[in-house]
Amino acid sequence: MAEKQELITRESQRPMAARSPFDEMERMMDQMFEGFFPRGWRGPAGFIRPETAAGEVRLPSVDVIERDDEVLVRAELPGVEKKDIDVSVTDSSLTIGAIPRGAEEEGEYYCCEIGAAPFARTVQLPVEVDGERAKASFRDGLLELRLPKTEHARRRAISIE
Repeated sequence: MAEKQELITRESQRPMAARSPFDEMERMMDQMFEGFFPRGWRGPAGFIRPETAAGEVRLPSVDVIERDDEVLVRAELPGVEKKDIDVSVTDSSLTIGAIPRGAEEEGEYYCCEIGAAPFARTVQLPVEVDGERAKASFRDGLLELRLPKTEHARRRAISIE
């Protein structure tokens, strides 16, 4: 099986969409309401939750950690295979996209909570990074990206005279 030659590419344009300050609150509320209206549940008059409709996209949970020489980004992508992940980076943002391989079972679902919707997220980075030297790994549903800082973005100690 051929692996992707370049997992990370450099793009010159601005990110497609900036994250709203309300995105995290919306994600938390969605998780809270999962208990009330689980996937696959239909209420009176065949009510279907909006996220079960075609076009649903999930935001993967991420950690962004700034270190002296690099920015470390970790993203949770459960149910995804390495070959189905797309990552791109600009000087100041990172975009992650992935499509899980969900298998539909025969029969009528009594309960359906495992998501098969694609993941997509653009993250603003705290400093400029060098996408040409970036490294990525993926194991057990966790994507890890090491993005070296550009030379002028690195922290430097200033000696006091």
